[in-house]
Amino acid sequence: MPAPTIVLVHGAWADASSWNPVITELRSRGYEVLAPPNLLRGVDPDAAYISSFVAQRTTGPVVLVGHSYGGFVITNAQLSDDVQALVYVDAFIPEEGEFVFQLLGGSGSALAVEDPTTVLDLAGYPGSPEGDVEAFLKPATVHASFAQDLSETDRDLVAATQRPITLSANTAPSGAPSWKGRKVWAIVGTDDLVIPPALQRSMAERAGATITEVAASHVSMVSHPDVTVAAIVAAAESIG
Repeated sequence: MPAPTIVLVHGAWADASSWNPVITELRSRGYEVLAPPNLLRGVDPDAAYISSFVAQRTTGPVVLVGHSYGGFVITNAQLSDDVQALVYVDAFIPEEGEFVFQLLGGSGSALAVEDPTTVLDLAGYPGSPEGDVEAFLKPATVHASFAQDLSETDRDLVAATQRPITLSANTAPSGAPSWKGRKVWAIVGTDDLVIPPALQRSMAERAGATITEVAASHVSMVSHPDVTVAAIVAAAESIG
């Protein structure tokens, strides 16, 4: 059997470049790696795009990886049997009917605050459904709660280059989860202030994941890429 293709799905306030350290190492080990854009418009369109991308851009076995909200997207993707393993990195692993704000509520997340404008900047966007807006992280939120273990220069770059997510993407319920019936790995950042580690662990345990913990922020694939690489390689070798 050929080595699996690795498909990396980024989360909110990021783009595919957030995977660069992971991509470089995986490619040095001989893996084909693809990192498509995550539209960040809503669970249904985002999952449909990733489903289409995987179906058209890969052949043979696939390991599908999601960071943060990207975990919500890969959970809702319609996947063929070629996708044999899922890896969640500091990610949501929802059950059917759950949504982002519901999962974060009461978790102690730095984003689960009474007034979201204290941590987010909100802005309208063309063609939005009535009442919907885009959410950007305030620079202070990036520095204190999102990427606190990166250098100041890298935190500034995250704040400047972030891609916003719609608020409606955070209120859409999850569909039937793709993780059921598949092998699952999960990386839990024990210093994650966005999706607190207790919440990550509970979701990962529910999904029957092989769990690795790392003392890292919400962007552990940037600050500790070796941990993400190890989990992906373990997933790939389990099906290769």
